[in-house]
Amino acid sequence: MTAAAPNPNEVAMLRAEVEMLMTERQVLLTTVGAASVFVANLHAEDLPEDAYAAGDVLADALNKLPEETLREALELVRPLVLKDMEDAAD
Repeated sequence: MTAAAPNPNEVAMLRAEVEMLMTERQVLLTTVGAASVFVANLHAEDLPEDAYAAGDVLADALNKLPEETLREALELVRPLVLKDMEDAAD
């Protein structure tokens, strides 16, 4: 028994869905990378007390990420962070 040929409409829909998910993944990785850099450079004593709970949630979520994912996220935002640092030095 052979498999039926894929329906071109289904293939197009799946392709669009995969592309959308890959785009969303890039946005999420950028967000994670930026949040990681932000947390790493933040001094807890500079935060208003009202922000402590949100900071703990963010730090906990970042700590739960697989190391490979976090590394990928940091590498993605690294050029942006370096550019911001250069701009701030000027």
